[in-house]
Amino acid sequence: MSYAQRKQLSGNPALSIFLTVAVVGSLLYAIVTGLAYDVVKKAAENLKVIDVEQQPPPPPDEPPPPPKDMPKVPPPPMTPPPLVRVNTAPPPIEVVESPVIPPVAPPVIAPPKPPPPPAPRQSQARSLTGSLQGLFSADDYPPSALDNNEQGTVTVNLTIGPSGRVTGCSPSGSASSTLKNATCRLVTARARFSPAQDASGNPTTSTYSQSIVWRIAE
Repeated sequence: MSYAQRKQLSGNPALSIFLTVAVVGSLLYAIVTGLAYDVVKKAAENLKVIDVEQQPPPPPDEPPPPPKDMPKVPPPPMTPPPLVRVNTAPPPIEVVESPVIPPVAPPVIAPPKPPPPPAPRQSQARSLTGSLQGLFSADDYPPSALDNNEQGTVTVNLTIGPSGRVTGCSPSGSASSTLKNATCRLVTARARFSPAQDASGNPTTSTYSQSIVWRIAE
């Protein structure tokens, strides 16, 4: 180191300390690293590999010998405990008197009512409007019969069908043909009947007769 450098370092103490520490640390690192390498190398050379063979497991313990025959001793007999009899009085007998139930009369069952008798059979047709004379009025008088002063009685023989309507009309009597035709026409259109019945009660055809009087009012 030159004089000038030493003089410069002597003038800066902090720099001198830093350089001194760096030099000492480098020497220590080199020494430690070399020594550690030699130690590891020597340990690797001295290391011997030992092959350990696996030993078989020890044999199991032999079971103990069976015990010698021992004499069989029967168990002691069971002696039941003595019976102790206790003389106890019998329980009192309780007498329960059953109530007297009066006899009950059997219910009276009324006999069933007989079915109503069948309605009597209607052998003839019956007018629902009463007398056929009530079906006529003064306005029903034929104009030609009024002009000719025709009067008289017309008897109609009607045929009543199962429906109760007039299905046939046969006039007779002393009246003119004009009054007879007017009577059958009006009766056929207006008259209603309850039809006759056969033996089984079914409606049937029958006949009906009545007289109609034509009079000119004075």
